[in-house]
Amino acid sequence: MNHPHRPHTEPRGGPAAPADRRRRDRRGTARLVAAPIAAAVVVALGAAACGSDESASSSTTTAAPSTTAPTTTGPTTTAPTGAAGGTDASAHNSIDVAFAQGMIPHHAQAVQMSELAATNTTNPGVQALALEIIAAQGPEIRLMTDWLTGWGAEVPDPNASMEQNMELAGGMMMSGMVSDSDFEKLRAARDAEFDRLFLELMILHHEGAIEMAQQELDGGDSPEAKALAQRIIDTQQAEITKMEALLGVGG
Repeated sequence: MNHPHRPHTEPRGGPAAPADRRRRDRRGTARLVAAPIAAAVVVALGAAACGSDESASSSTTTAAPSTTAPTTTGPTTTAPTGAAGGTDASAHNSIDVAFAQGMIPHHAQAVQMSELAATNTTNPGVQALALEIIAAQGPEIRLMTDWLTGWGAEVPDPNASMEQNMELAGGMMMSGMVSDSDFEKLRAARDAEFDRLFLELMILHHEGAIEMAQQELDGGDSPEAKALAQRIIDTQQAEITKMEALLGVGG
């Protein structure tokens, strides 16, 4: 028995047509190729980001170049010591040391004697002279103290006995120094008596200082010390002239 011919149809859910299979294969292949490419891009971007971060970190942590000029070491110079504007006082000998060690207590006693004039007399000439002595010899004491310190020598104690200071000064005669008894007489004197005793003792004191200064000029080595010695001679000789005139007026 013959059956009528019916067109062949693929059962539902059956094998796909070749064209459909090719389309699906191309989409699957694309997905398989795209996955590793995307992963590679992610890795590359991550590496680039890390490199950028490290570069930024390096640029922020690297110290900026210093703008401070480098320190250089060169020869050092020592400022000269001594009187203002003078030369180097480091050159000295034993005479210079003895001169300073003897003149410091000598000057100190002259200052102590002069300070009494403020209370023990009303004579304007004597008081003016006393102030002149204090103004000249006070700074000279400080100057000689600086010398001795710079020379590494002992600085005398003005309150020590004359014998102790003479021994410290290497036996240099501290001519004109007032004895303790004469100093007490001067301390107790008043008015005209004070004027006379002060002037007589101070003249002797100045003459002793001039003698000491001459020893420095004759044997010293320090230009500064010798310059001070000459200044002492000039200043104190002029003051002796004033005191002799005051004594003549008082006599």
